Amino acid sequence: MKLATLNDGTRDGKLVVVSKDLTRYCAASNIAPTLQAALDNWTDVSPLLEALAIDVEHEAVPCDRFHEREAHSPLPRAYQWADGSAYINHVELVRKARDAEVPESFYHDPLMYQGGSDSFLAPRQDIPLGDVAWGCDMEGEIACITDDVPMGVSKEDAADHIKLVMLVNDVSLRGLIPGELAKGFGFFQSKPASAFSPVCVTPDELGDAWKGSVIHLPLMVDYNGEPFGRANAGVDATFSLADLVAHAAKTRNLGAGTIIGSGTVSNQGPGGDPGKPVSEGGLGYSCIAEIRMIETIYDGAPKTPFMKPGDTVRIEMRDEHNHSIFGAIEQHVVEA
Repeated sequence: MKLATLNDGTRDGKLVVVSKDLTRYCAASNIAPTLQAALDNWTDVSPLLEALAIDVEHEAVPCDRFHEREAHSPLPRAYQWADGSAYINHVELVRKARDAEVPESFYHDPLMYQGGSDSFLAPRQDIPLGDVAWGCDMEGEIACITDDVPMGVSKEDAADHIKLVMLVNDVSLRGLIPGELAKGFGFFQSKPASAFSPVCVTPDELGDAWKGSVIHLPLMVDYNGEPFGRANAGVDATFSLADLVAHAAKTRNLGAGTIIGSGTVSNQGPGGDPGKPVSEGGLGYSCIAEIRMIETIYDGAPKTPFMKPGDTVRIEMRDEHNHSIFGAIEQHVVEA
């Protein structure tokens, strides 16, 4: 099934069930007022939501027109948002650009940081930027939402705790990252509010594209109206979403509604090289930092600027029939 949260003026919005083709919705208020409320009681609530989803498909219940611009991120705020780095190619490029080796541990022990979860941007909401020098970048990723996850869960059992999947634009301020990391205490100011896709879906909605807790489909990132990234999320994934959930739960319980991100989706070139831009026949990149890394590797310095007011980014994923699965994140950068 497909779920969304409509921005009704309240802090947590209104939970709705959306048709598979993203054209209609039916309010689920009589089942659960919000997505968080549904996740808190997922075992009891999900069968009722599934039944409503069937009725929506058969037009057996009154429905309204679904407009993506009216949707908030599925969870407008969450008890926890943690982002990993499932695609080591991204990390390798960062390191190679500054002539540094990737620690061996990175290949079996995922990177992860705890992001701000108290307020997310809506999928069509502007990205406020206080200073162009901060180096605003998009990061196209996959994310999952869990139910209650027990501490020490195995990777195999962690997969069963992934209840919903969605897309994310993990906005990063690259110019602030080096100074924060130099303090040895991680990200904070360099990771402003992220935005998630208008719709989240249960894993079974992905069909054969959902294998091993990874989506085997291209992630489409357009920048200023032009194709920028078409990396396949099912290729070059060192870790699955289940791996990342288990990593996050190693020493703590995860509460229902925890969001775990995959990190920037990133593919190698066909020969293990850094890959080419879409305009040159490659799969491109899911963030600007990667193309800047490659420019540094080949030309000695980056030339592609980071985002500035007026720039736009669109992130979407389509199924084998070219139908949008999650709707699209589409944002403009504006002066804060």
